[in-house]
Amino acid sequence: MRNIFKLSTVILAVLSSFLITSCGGGGGGAYIPPAGNLGPEPDPSIRAAQIAAEPKGNFYYGRRYYVSKTRFWGYLRKPGQPWQSSKLVLMNESSKRVPDRLPETGPNGARYGYDQNYEYRVTGSYTGKKAYDPNSNSLLPVFRPTGFSLLNKKPGWIFSPRDYYDPLTITLRAR
Repeated sequence: MRNIFKLSTVILAVLSSFLITSCGGGGGGAYIPPAGNLGPEPDPSIRAAQIAAEPKGNFYYGRRYYVSKTRFWGYLRKPGQPWQSSKLVLMNESSKRVPDRLPETGPNGARYGYDQNYEYRVTGSYTGKKAYDPNSNSLLPVFRPTGFSLLNKKPGWIFSPRDYYDPLTITLRAR
């Protein structure tokens, strides 16, 4: 019995050391996260310069973020502010409908969420209220839009060049 215990202890030690080294601890290099799928452009320093130079005004920059079965619209930020300061919002469409207000089923490009990752100039205001999105388990600020102007259909990543979009789960969060 004692020999079995010693053998199992040795096997456990060997497996543990293998697990630790295979997780990046012993490979000699730093862990490199997988590349994102929203595009590597622009370079972060170029993005920062673009945001610093963008027009200011009484509006928001919005990035549509569609995840199946959720009800949030996407991220909004003030002009000149980085995306890390943006807020994930629910839209109150009592004044203006969102651009992709279409049925949830239908052909690609003609259904709700077709504008995933499009960048807009959004006018309107926060209502001062929060609402619960049960499918994302999030209490989010409510924004009442009065207008949308499409700026870019392929703006690239939002928070980092490593951003990874999955239409079935929330993967994009301000860091």
